[in-house]
Amino acid sequence: MAKKKYNLTVFGCQMNERDAETLRGFLLELGYEETTETENADLVIINTCAVRQKAEDKVFGQIGRLGKLKQTRPEMMIAVCGCMVQQEAVAGKLIKKHPFVDLVFGTHNLAAFPALLQKASQSNEPLLDLWDEAGDVVEGLPVSRKDGVRAWVNITYGCNNFCAYCIVPYVRGRERSRHPAEIMNEVSDLARQGYREVTLLGQNVNSYGKDLAERIDFSDLLQRVDRESGIKRIRFMTSHPRDWHEKLARVIAEGVNICEHVHLPIQSGSNRILALMNRGYTREHYLEQVEVLRRYLPDCAISTDLIVGFPGETEADFLATLDIVEQVSYDAAFTFLYSQRAGTPAAKMPAQISSEIKKERFQRLIEVQNRHSLRHNQQLVGKTVEVLVEGRSKTNPNVLSGRTRGGKTVNFTGEGVLAGDLLQVEISEAKTWSLLGRINVENRNTDDQAVQGD
Repeated sequence: MAKKKYNLTVFGCQMNERDAETLRGFLLELGYEETTETENADLVIINTCAVRQKAEDKVFGQIGRLGKLKQTRPEMMIAVCGCMVQQEAVAGKLIKKHPFVDLVFGTHNLAAFPALLQKASQSNEPLLDLWDEAGDVVEGLPVSRKDGVRAWVNITYGCNNFCAYCIVPYVRGRERSRHPAEIMNEVSDLARQGYREVTLLGQNVNSYGKDLAERIDFSDLLQRVDRESGIKRIRFMTSHPRDWHEKLARVIAEGVNICEHVHLPIQSGSNRILALMNRGYTREHYLEQVEVLRRYLPDCAISTDLIVGFPGETEADFLATLDIVEQVSYDAAFTFLYSQRAGTPAAKMPAQISSEIKKERFQRLIEVQNRHSLRHNQQLVGKTVEVLVEGRSKTNPNVLSGRTRGGKTVNFTGEGVLAGDLLQVEISEAKTWSLLGRINVENRNTDDQAVQGD
């Protein structure tokens, strides 16, 4: 008997990707196999994002297209889950507009997915199941990871920060930390399976442990993972500047396997806008933390998040953001146009910025950041760096691709190279968002030359 097939689409951040791995784990246990072809799927799942309106629009568009397929294959089940539908009003709107959807569930009841799927399959009406609160962390859920080299490991769920623009605390719940023993067991098991890199995940990893009986903070956990797990590369995201402290910089500097890359979102360089955002720090505090970080790790790669066009942002506020970018000189920045999200304080703020102004400022910001990104990459030309091979380039299958400890993409050629290999690669050329290189001849017997990548 042929196995049932499922198709899974994921929108949003690493948290959603990690939730998708649990969904795949459940479906594997239920006897399903994954397919990339929606037309052949017995079950279609859309894991949604609520951070920006664009992602929500894409979800509704995809569901609308599925409606036509459902008419020709009424036995096919459609499930929608994740952050977007954790908002009861949005979930109700979805069911009303697309009554052919079979199952809608949120972020808080992921562990109940098998039972919900069974119940929905026996119902003639859409099943809407949302929990108001997340409850305790549920351990031992199945996981099916696609990548055999890198893995995401949750250390916290939810968020307590309530930034004015962000819907996450409302759809992911209040912050809950996993017990350190559970984290260590998962990471150590990944090392035994041959994984080379883990990224410790949390909406704010720096506040890890505040809700635990055991006296442990994120620095302690990071040090324990470095010393005891056997994983060769350790990353983490995301850090909140309000909870950053010198101890963490020291632990990273003293670590053996902790990558020298810190993602530290600033969001805006204006103190007035930071206060409106409810970020809980000033630009002066942020710059002090960067100074501490670079004192311990002079060559550490620093990336950030930046929002353009927050309500009330003046030209002077925007120039303050450009000034922060110039002062810090980020290796990379994830830049976003502010998007109104219903249910957040910022959505109701006066002085919403026009789309034209936001786009114009966005382009100016990109130009400044690209200059810094290219400069940092150019500084690596002629140097030999450690690269973790991830596989073939997504844009050029003839090229291998991997990342440095600083998180920079390196494209190169090579024979007998496998995903998961740690190689010494000499950088031959720098682009704004990637590097080109050749395997160091002293490290590996090869005549490979630098090639053009993405």
